[in-house]
Amino acid sequence: MITLGPEWRKSSRSDSNGNCVELRDRGGRVEMRDSKDPSGPVLGFDHNAFAAFTSSVKAGRFNL
Repeated sequence: MITLGPEWRKSSRSDSNGNCVELRDRGGRVEMRDSKDPSGPVLGFDHNAFAAFTSSVKAGRFNL
């Protein structure tokens, strides 16, 4: 599991053209946003839901 703090942290999987997400821990919730639109929408997950989401991504369940 990654360690997050209250400040936005850019994904280590970010590519050089700016297509990336940022994460932070905010009051026991993990928040995610598009780094190209910092004032745009934010997705929020409780820690268990975020762990399930990242496990699904790693397992390739969202591959097109």
